Amino acid sequence: MKISRDWLQTFFEASLPDAATLADALTFHAFEIEGIENDILDIKVTPNRGHDCLSYRGIAKEVSAILDVPMKSDPLRTSVSLEPKTDTVKISIENPELCRRFTGAYIKNIRVGPSPEWLQKRLETMGQKSINNVVDATNFVMFDMGQPLHAFDAGKLAQKNGGYSLIIHSAKNGETMLGLDEKEYALNESILAIADGNTGEAVSIAGIKGGMPTGIDEKTTDMILEAANWDGVTIRKTSQALKLRTDASQRFEQVISPEFSPFGLKAAAEMIMQLAGGEIVGFVDEYPRPQIKKEVRVSVQEVNGILGTEFTAADVENVFKRLGFSHIQTDDVFTITAPFERLDLVIPEDLVEEVGRIMGYDKVPATPLPAFPQKPEINKNFYAAERIREDLMSKGYSEVYTSVFADNGERVIANKVDGVRPFLRTNLDSGLGVALTRNVRNKYLLGLDTVKLFEIGSVWKDGQETMMVATHAETSTTKDGLTSADMSEKPLATFIAATPEQYDALPLSELERYQQFSRYPFIVRDIALWVPAATTPETILDIIRKSAGELLVRSEKFDEFKKGDKTSYAFRLIFQSFDRTLTDGDANQRMESVSAALKKEGYEIR
Repeated sequence: MKISRDWLQTFFEASLPDAATLADALTFHAFEIEGIENDILDIKVTPNRGHDCLSYRGIAKEVSAILDVPMKSDPLRTSVSLEPKTDTVKISIENPELCRRFTGAYIKNIRVGPSPEWLQKRLETMGQKSINNVVDATNFVMFDMGQPLHAFDAGKLAQKNGGYSLIIHSAKNGETMLGLDEKEYALNESILAIADGNTGEAVSIAGIKGGMPTGIDEKTTDMILEAANWDGVTIRKTSQALKLRTDASQRFEQVISPEFSPFGLKAAAEMIMQLAGGEIVGFVDEYPRPQIKKEVRVSVQEVNGILGTEFTAADVENVFKRLGFSHIQTDDVFTITAPFERLDLVIPEDLVEEVGRIMGYDKVPATPLPAFPQKPEINKNFYAAERIREDLMSKGYSEVYTSVFADNGERVIANKVDGVRPFLRTNLDSGLGVALTRNVRNKYLLGLDTVKLFEIGSVWKDGQETMMVATHAETSTTKDGLTSADMSEKPLATFIAATPEQYDALPLSELERYQQFSRYPFIVRDIALWVPAATTPETILDIIRKSAGELLVRSEKFDEFKKGDKTSYAFRLIFQSFDRTLTDGDANQRMESVSAALKKEGYEIR
């Protein structure tokens, strides 16, 4: 989130340090800073603090605690009253789990127009284009306090008996809505919408985007201002489905407290009256399941035991005061009433983290961990798998991982990756057989006479999940390219019991370093020649490699026999490119170079 130092300063009487100093303070006590430009900090708010720190108020609260500088006033610690109430607007919530709170204000006689220059500049800082004084006020409050809002033109809603009705429910399949961005969105029953209760028409995609039919414009005189609380998972799924992510949806996805709503509503309503005039007729507040206050206890002993520090009760109390945590102290035990916006404070360790980061992790000494009180137990399954793995690799087998999905089986996948393989596999053999066939095609490139594979993995058969070990080794290949193989598959549980002595004696395989090979086809050429008996294969290979060029990726001797005072060697050469498919002409040209170089040495090509 972008944070302007000038805007942040409005929360403090004392002058804040420069942007670079603020960045250092936040980096070492709260969040990573991704960049600074023109006194604007780009702060990477971590997911566990998205519910309270995607706002200037949230960052100001952090700066206040870190620098121990009091805020001028905390907008979330003031008294807020949604009075008077109005019956002109009726709210109906279909599922309180998806909309935990809906607050609204009915405002009449406003004058929509351009925003003042200071407000336009504030929004430009956030990359937000100014629209009009009403919409800009809602956006300002969202960035300032963290509560997204939306404004409806009341004159564009249907009236019944002089009143308005808004229904929060699942949209209808096949329903569409023209958004404020002038794009039409196809809705369905998985999407939460706000509808005009008197017509049933969707007027807003809840928590994400308002509808053009009820948008605020220069003709608007009466409006309904909404500050609601939406289920984060629903908002995230809708945002992904519609490929529509907004500043509002980003905040609801992180899950914010429903206690935010009245603070955001009252602040925005008062700002609209300052900028656009008008009068508040009344408020509505539907809050079917209020947030329960949380108490978390932690002792000084727990703090020091986890951090390895020697903080005193006074140190811990000072941190809680700087953070504004209401608390009761009994001896060295602190009982914290978590602020409503701090949804991350649940267990004692959460409070320990607060003490550690505010005091500064540089105050936490580097302390060696104590010796483990007992010898660690060896996991038998892990030991058996490692033992088998090392044993097979030392015998020339290569490990592969094949897909757990299959065309048929006993267990159907609820959320299928694709429609082709909707079951979990019942054996390893099928996938391993396919892998063997594919790798046999590349055995010359790999420098292998035969391909031997194994896999250790789960299968789902006879109503249970079982770890299995399977091996496939090539025995021969037919003219049609079909590979026959030795196959074996056994449960992992049938192998070796583990003892510490056995574990320490695991065989070690000698593996070559991994090298990536080309995706393009390779070409194989063989060459045989007569040489004097004293000539070594390495001498011939050195000549071949120097004359074959960069397309030669592998070369090796595969045959040898002697006749009189001469020796016959046969070599296999493999050519391949990393950027194109080679032609026969490419290979022939390089073989001619090789032949010429060998003949120059006096060798006889067979």
